[in-house]
Amino acid sequence: MRAEWRVFAVIGGFLIVVTGVYAWLTHAMTGGVERVGTVALALSALLCAMIGGSWYLISRRMPPRPEDRADAEPADGAGDVGFFSPYSYWPILVGLGTATAAFGIAVWQFWLVGVGLVLVVLSAAGLLFEYYTGNTRSSD
Repeated sequence: MRAEWRVFAVIGGFLIVVTGVYAWLTHAMTGGVERVGTVALALSALLCAMIGGSWYLISRRMPPRPEDRADAEPADGAGDVGFFSPYSYWPILVGLGTATAAFGIAVWQFWLVGVGLVLVVLSAAGLLFEYYTGNTRSSD
């Protein structure tokens, strides 16, 4: 996680510099600061700072991974990365619910937005609990 938070710190610092240059250039060229672009760049820098800060806090609680150590060998990172569901229809339902809610906003039909949001919440819950076996799982 150390490499990741540093990447976001560098991007956030770059965006802060670009925000200042952008505000200065628009003020010099037009006589006034262009607000939308300046605010968008500032909020992007804030978002990078939030992500980088949270990953920094997480990286302090974790032992160093092979990617974070200078003395690591390629074999140190071998093995299973995690579990990824091979066949799941829940993401399709999440996308369908999101598309329904977006279409409801586009045609200004709030009942359709509600139907889409309910579908998103139910399908996200299905995706979350797809492999949940409960507290009474057998130990064999």
